[in-house]
Amino acid sequence: MRIVSLCPSNTEILACLGLTDSLVGVDHYSDWPPEVQSLPDLGPDLHINIEKVKALHPDLIVASLSVPGMEKIVSELETMTIPYLVLAPHRLNDIYDTIIEVGEACDCYQKAVALVQAMKERLQEINEKCPFDVPAKRLYWEWWPKPVFSPGGNNWLTDLSEVVRAENIFAHIAQDQVKTDWQTVAEKKPDYTLVVWTGVPAKHVPIAKILNRPEWQGAPFAQPDRVHVLEEGWYCRPSPRLVTGAEHLAHLLYPERFPEARSFLTPF
Repeated sequence: MRIVSLCPSNTEILACLGLTDSLVGVDHYSDWPPEVQSLPDLGPDLHINIEKVKALHPDLIVASLSVPGMEKIVSELETMTIPYLVLAPHRLNDIYDTIIEVGEACDCYQKAVALVQAMKERLQEINEKCPFDVPAKRLYWEWWPKPVFSPGGNNWLTDLSEVVRAENIFAHIAQDQVKTDWQTVAEKKPDYTLVVWTGVPAKHVPIAKILNRPEWQGAPFAQPDRVHVLEEGWYCRPSPRLVTGAEHLAHLLYPERFPEARSFLTPF
């Protein structure tokens, strides 16, 4: 098959299913596995060059509504004769379902089943290794700083928090994401601040500005050892790489039980 992926999480699902060699074009932000960066660049996920997509003569296009604003691109796909999938995961179980959906569309259903099972087993292993006799750590996930956005209860990061026996401070709000402010965050008194700005590499996040926010001065969750700038590719993308993110999060919260964070290796 000749497959085009229009967002990083789709590219990662396809790669984890052993379909990297079937990819003929990807969006601008797809960067894992590294070899996909040599493929034709179809533009940013919200500004895909449809003519370039057509020129690649794909057998399947994989889009995703987990990228806010991609509805416009999907409407363009509907006018084409090329088969396409539109993934729309919210929770961790939805991600499992999308992997199966991709497996069915790409004639590798059994691989998809095996991949989902491997993910579930690894997450269960992480969960069982975390302490259950201590209060759950309260986590503030920051997706964007201005305006401030954080994942809500209808998001995979709420599930990932629970895997490591922790709690997303906005889990009670049944939305994909919550618009908030730094004062409200301070009032909720989280234990940790986890910064994963969507689309921004960790090395480009100005940690000093985060530590110096006036509303947070003196708060425990704003101390240098409680603020972690994480790789957004492990947390912002609904793909199997979330398992690596869970292991790294467990390592940060319980270093005595997780002395190192292992990468999740797919079974293929």
